[in-house]
Amino acid sequence: MEYPRLRPIEAFPVEIERSKRIFIRDPLNYAKEPLIVSYPTYFIMSHFDGTHSLLDIQEAFARQFGQILFRDQLCDIITQLDEHYYLDSERFARLQQEIVDAFRRAPIRDMAHADTCYASQPEAFTAQFTGFFTAADGPGLPRCDTLRHPPVRGIIAPHIDLRVGGVCYAWAYKELAECCDAELFLLLGTSHYGTGNLFVSTRKDYNTPLGPVKTDQEFLSALQRAYDGDLFADELVHRTEHSLEFQTLFLQYLFGGKREFRIVPILVSSFHPMILSRTSPRQDPQVAAFLQALKETIAQDGRKVCFIAGVDFAHVGQKFGDPGPLTREFLDWVAAEDRKLIDALENIDPEAFFAHIAGEEDRRRICGFAPMYTFLHLVEAGTGRLLKYDRSLDPATQSSVSFASLAFYG
Repeated sequence: MEYPRLRPIEAFPVEIERSKRIFIRDPLNYAKEPLIVSYPTYFIMSHFDGTHSLLDIQEAFARQFGQILFRDQLCDIITQLDEHYYLDSERFARLQQEIVDAFRRAPIRDMAHADTCYASQPEAFTAQFTGFFTAADGPGLPRCDTLRHPPVRGIIAPHIDLRVGGVCYAWAYKELAECCDAELFLLLGTSHYGTGNLFVSTRKDYNTPLGPVKTDQEFLSALQRAYDGDLFADELVHRTEHSLEFQTLFLQYLFGGKREFRIVPILVSSFHPMILSRTSPRQDPQVAAFLQALKETIAQDGRKVCFIAGVDFAHVGQKFGDPGPLTREFLDWVAAEDRKLIDALENIDPEAFFAHIAGEEDRRRICGFAPMYTFLHLVEAGTGRLLKYDRSLDPATQSSVSFASLAFYG
């Protein structure tokens, strides 16, 4: 490879045994193993853009570090990255095609994060999820024998790693279990790997340790007829996306084998250009067309519907590009700004929600913005209520992610 090209990756600084390194992983999960590299190696990799020759990279390294980078050393780095499928190469292209073909043939969307974020075996899985409800700061196990009122029309739940936020999920799902008798759950999740199509679905059922959660084929067909865009053109993004996978796990834990239900899984890509232009998403033709098509399809279907948004809030700290270590004052500011967004959510005010994020140019990187905005335009509820707010703190990367559970009644 005279002009090596690195595939899209996630890279962020970490501190390991008081030594700073760069952690690298593949967000699309083609490369299974993450890598930890030194700063000089990362500098070399940053030139793998398909336009710099090996000689160009050697010269850039010498200018930066005042040392010679021998060709053999450079080729060793290239070989190792290619062996781990981090380079855009013929080797990677073969692997990618195999994975894509297998996904398209499969009738079911298999578990992508089992045995990492949650247990794959039924007994261990059930114990893990029961623990989310019964933890000291959990809501307690739901009572599903009698439905409480007013009914829940929708919930906002996290999509953060279950090992971090499982208890927060439980607060939303306890309320759903006790106050919702919907037959159809419309799942709106963040698509972390954006596509040209803002709304992406799949006809595949979602597998879980307790068996598959069924996707409603007829509803999706009706929605596609009503919508001008192609809901399935970028279906591959569902393969590893966790924002909806984690919601199906809670639904199956609560209702599997107890009551009939179906899901409509929809990933929502970034609305960031609308933030930069200060243009409300409802004015975007693709967003407006989707909202209208989904409302019409729900009305024609006639079943009881509940919306579930799998989202997180602020992403701050060095891992996400902020300078310096986290401070208490900064984290308090993040929480106060999150509270303003939660107020707009509780008031079911999508334009106030948008205006606040656009006003700060999404400084806190609200990765659930697009599905939450869509949720607010669709949920037919009178009021919302915050159930639990929490955040993760990662000292190794000096970063934090905030998340919350809310329920919407009507």
